[in-house]
Amino acid sequence: MMPKRRRGPTGLAGFTIVWFGQFMSMLGSGMTGFAITIWAYELTGKASALALVGFFSFAPVIAFSPLAGAIVDRVSRKLVMAASDIGAGLATVALLVLQGTGHLQLWHLFVTGFLAGALGAFQFPAYSAAVTTMVDKKHYARTSGMLGLADSASGIIAPILGGGLYFLIGLRGIMLVDLATLAVALGALVIVHIPEPKREEIAAATSSLWSDCVFGFKYIIARRSLLGIQLLMLGVNFVSTFGFAVVAPMILARTGNNSVVFGAVEMAGSVGGLAGGAVMALWGGAKRKIHGVLLGMALAGIGSLLLGVGQGIVAWWAGSFIATFMAVSIVNGSNQAIWQSKVPPAIQGRVFATRRMIAQGMIPVATLSAGFCADQVFEPLMRSGSPTASALGHIVGIGPGAGMGLMLVLAAVLRIAISLGGYAFPAVRNVETLIPDHDAVSECVANAPEAAG
Repeated sequence: MMPKRRRGPTGLAGFTIVWFGQFMSMLGSGMTGFAITIWAYELTGKASALALVGFFSFAPVIAFSPLAGAIVDRVSRKLVMAASDIGAGLATVALLVLQGTGHLQLWHLFVTGFLAGALGAFQFPAYSAAVTTMVDKKHYARTSGMLGLADSASGIIAPILGGGLYFLIGLRGIMLVDLATLAVALGALVIVHIPEPKREEIAAATSSLWSDCVFGFKYIIARRSLLGIQLLMLGVNFVSTFGFAVVAPMILARTGNNSVVFGAVEMAGSVGGLAGGAVMALWGGAKRKIHGVLLGMALAGIGSLLLGVGQGIVAWWAGSFIATFMAVSIVNGSNQAIWQSKVPPAIQGRVFATRRMIAQGMIPVATLSAGFCADQVFEPLMRSGSPTASALGHIVGIGPGAGMGLMLVLAAVLRIAISLGGYAFPAVRNVETLIPDHDAVSECVANAPEAAG
């Protein structure tokens, strides 16, 4: 008789191992992203160039989400996570080869970004569903806080290392470091055990691939509370992305391409996210998670407002800190806890993929339009001597970067209004009582639409 195969660690211990691996991978990716931002802006001097890189990296995440969700619920989530990491690594290898041979051009970033984004579409639903089966429900908000903590901690270190190493080892050396950190993340996945839903639960919850691709839409639409949250997220993500897409070129424009100041502001955001993640990991979030979502998004908007009106590193630092303190961990952790507790694990891949598609579906449009509006509309409006600069210059200043500051201000005001407006809808503010937790009812009740009210 064959000896029973020993399983790796799971639960909080297993999650912590995966968490550390992801932290290392985020650190490497953050350094590469920071270096590429500087390289692309030095090459073109255009906000639209950076916006296009973001567009081609994120658009496939949205486009491939339904297919990703259907596959995540059919195969090993651990395998999907590993494949996504490997795909990102291959994109980095391609850039490394192009850089090494002296052929790297801006459009190469579009292509590799698209490929990495397409594979990355599988990462979020697989990761979210894996965490649900690894840890107890009481730890959902806490683990989300830890993920935000890792993201922010890497964001603190990545700009410092990226800004310094860019001048020492160049873009090529930074990408080599990125590949090394990816190997650590893959090693962490190999040694842990990620429980999968029972086969009979998967069989009962899946059908044809096409039906599974649209299943998430039907599930969310049938539950007005979940749909309401996603529509709010759609609006907030659109306006906040429209503003944040120009933060990097705004700071670079206002400081004469000072990568040290840019790195300091990026680090401030990461410090804010780190603090928010620590608070969320220790606290576990408000008893009513919806307050963390709605109030958190509004407070993050105040941070965005400071970024827009600020004309120096102190205001930019404060704005970046506040925005990410609330958004990275408090808002995302609270929102994630709601979804993980309400949606049965066997269908989380499809539902979470669709959830992401709805909430972030307009981000590519916002990213692309932000670059165009910055270069063609807002920056010319705020040039010295223009009527608009005379009227609004006392708020956002004048000259290079002022138009992008005005974009941030407008986006922040809309973000605050949309967030607080969520309280006007009972289906949204009462989501935690209108929809029962998936482990508190039978599967058939958990999959039924909520009662009207």
